[in-house]
Amino acid sequence: MAKAAGLTEGEHLVVRLYQHWKTVLRPILVLAATVIALLALLLLVPAVRDSAPARISVGAVALVVVVTWVARPLLRWRTTSYELTSRRLRLRAGVFTRTGRDFPLSKISDVSFAQGLLDRLLGCGQLIVESAGERGQLVLTEIPHVQDVQATLFQLVENEQDRLARELQSGEQQPPRPG
Repeated sequence: MAKAAGLTEGEHLVVRLYQHWKTVLRPILVLAATVIALLALLLLVPAVRDSAPARISVGAVALVVVVTWVARPLLRWRTTSYELTSRRLRLRAGVFTRTGRDFPLSKISDVSFAQGLLDRLLGCGQLIVESAGERGQLVLTEIPHVQDVQATLFQLVENEQDRLARELQSGEQQPPRPG
């Protein structure tokens, strides 16, 4: 079993997930189109002495496109993770600053998934988690092997409910402690 930071005593990491590679398809296509356009423009701009500012401008525009529509989404994809532990569903995201949300398994009331045709072909989909309390429904998109993840999460929720019931039952059978 893998070890993750911030786990409580008796808690262990079951699975760590990242969004499906389908998420980075658009940035990769933008990168390919940018490289092709950059090469075409550089070949079209004559190689004379006065064309240096035009070449620098084309390169600067390409750099802005790559940073904005390629690097940022790729970094966001790589730094976003979902962790299923024996007690929580943990969401972690952020490139420069990190944010996190934890959903106790004991508060999860329903786990389902949804897949479109393309999602079924690629093996990903949406994981829908219903939670008691103010947060309500959580929808995680582009989850790889979403059916397996849904089944695993469902089993973890049942295991946690059983564990809490056993703790409650053993606590009721013990004599009260003196105050």
